[in-house]
Amino acid sequence: MSDSALKNFLLLDRMALAWGHLYRKPVQRFSLVVADSQRLHRFVAPSSNRNISVIFPSFLFSILAAVLIITVSNMHISKLTLAVAAALGAGASSSAFAIDLYVDVKTKQIYAEPGPNRQLMGSFERVEDAHAKTAEQQNAAEIAAIREEMALKDNQIKALEEHAQEASGPESVHVKLDDGIHFATKDGNFTAGINGRMQVDSQANINQKLPVDFVTPTGVPSELNDGTTLRRARLGIEGTFFKNTDYKFEYDFTRGNGLNAGGITDAFIRYNFSKPFSVKFGAFKEPFSLEEATSNRYTTFIERNMAVNTLVDNLNTYKVGFGANYATERWQIGTSLQTEGVGGYNAYGNNAVNGTSTGSAINLNGGVNRNGGGGDTSWEANLRVTGLPWMESKTKFLHVGASGSYITFNNNYRGDGSYSNGGVIFANGIGSNVDRASILNTGNLTSGNIKSAAAIQADYLHRWGAETALVYGPFSVQGEYLQANIHGKGYDKDESLEGYYGYMTYFLTGESRNYKAKTASWDRIKPNHNFDMHGGWGAWELAAGYDYMDLNSGIINGGRASTAKFGINWYPNSHLRVMANYVHALDINTGTVTTVPGGTTGNATSRAFNNADLDILETRVQVDW
Repeated sequence: MSDSALKNFLLLDRMALAWGHLYRKPVQRFSLVVADSQRLHRFVAPSSNRNISVIFPSFLFSILAAVLIITVSNMHISKLTLAVAAALGAGASSSAFAIDLYVDVKTKQIYAEPGPNRQLMGSFERVEDAHAKTAEQQNAAEIAAIREEMALKDNQIKALEEHAQEASGPESVHVKLDDGIHFATKDGNFTAGINGRMQVDSQANINQKLPVDFVTPTGVPSELNDGTTLRRARLGIEGTFFKNTDYKFEYDFTRGNGLNAGGITDAFIRYNFSKPFSVKFGAFKEPFSLEEATSNRYTTFIERNMAVNTLVDNLNTYKVGFGANYATERWQIGTSLQTEGVGGYNAYGNNAVNGTSTGSAINLNGGVNRNGGGGDTSWEANLRVTGLPWMESKTKFLHVGASGSYITFNNNYRGDGSYSNGGVIFANGIGSNVDRASILNTGNLTSGNIKSAAAIQADYLHRWGAETALVYGPFSVQGEYLQANIHGKGYDKDESLEGYYGYMTYFLTGESRNYKAKTASWDRIKPNHNFDMHGGWGAWELAAGYDYMDLNSGIINGGRASTAKFGINWYPNSHLRVMANYVHALDINTGTVTTVPGGTTGNATSRAFNNADLDILETRVQVDW
């Protein structure tokens, strides 16, 4: 290719570029247009490193192919014509392919086909097409990557949508840590909560002035023992299904006394006809007494008062049967029809007093209650009615209530009429929590040969209770009176066992006692500020009370006692409580206690504490949820 031809060639390229700038249109750059009898080409010699391609004009191909034959050596067409031709070619589209170019060694002309004296220069391809191919490949790879990423994102979105749908669906389960561990479906049809409590107690008898050192001259020491114990250790589950039905099951691992494996307290199912009204079946507490209705997690003192323990709790307050309850914000009524399971059990019968059992059958099955069982009750009916006649707010109100029970007893005899088992015993300590020896004790109210005129038999009792409590901000007072009238053979002197208590409390940190209207009882204390290392003290409560119990009436000689007690309670948070009680015996009158009513044999254990001076220091560390 001659130098002049190459210059013209470069000029053509620049004019084409200028044409594009002039009309603001993209122009394909080219270097040389060569034609043969078949095709029109645009190419660059390899040394120029320019674009090389074949041009197929979309509407001028036939005309240009016929008239535009340009050679490098004989170029007489004007530069403008070449520029026009270049511009026309620049707007055309083509299909890219490689082309072999030949040069005539004599004439120096370039051809697209082989021929005489033509030497192959090489195979040429338009640079734009190569770049386009590379770009297309890159784009294709990028698109594939984007599509793959979008597919992954789409799967992630679908997974999130499924999780969201599951989380919002009626069957989804949510876990909540609020006063325990609670599980619930989104629609609320099913719930379950794990509850539990642990109470670690200690007792130190700092003063024991007893009239005798031993129960009998050759017997065991009469004094109370110091020590610690796991007072209660319970685990349970409670919840609802289909919103209107709820259930509760609780097991006390410290409750059984070896006669059976049972440590069940609550085990019932309840149907709520409405928010106020419900009925339940199973094992549950008798509706009787304010202090008994209050969980031992929330009682002010470590042990319940003597009247409640003796006449309610120690008879096994958890009985099996049917119950109904109606409660509003201001008043409540509860009733039940319950009975005991059969079996040999008691702490005050053949294990302690007179070699007889208060169980209704001679076997090792049956309901050992948490305090050892004081009798074998048959069917009983209970009723408790409470109200708030004055209520200014939830921290200022007056509570009043009354309870009543009709309780029958099982009494079983052998073929010759001698006593076999059954009856009832009322017995209790004087507020001790570790060594709870029965200082007060009636003995079994059923004894002797039923054919004998001297036999006594407790057939049933009427039990009554009156209760009241006043809450005025951080200050509160509470008191109850309980009475049990014994009826049966030999009990014709209106034998009546009675007891009462009263106490007051004050929160130094400003909290108030929390009232639960559904059961008309006390609920969890929630400190205004939990204990922490940044100035939080928790809740601090002071308490002082008086407690009285009289088990002497008619032919019954179970003793009489009264105590004064003081307490301080610390609540680091709503689920942890540390308690300390000081119990002072004001009067212990057990000099005439007999093993059975009307008998002549004295109860040596009870008599050993007659007129004793006792001072007991008790502590408890409690956690519950």
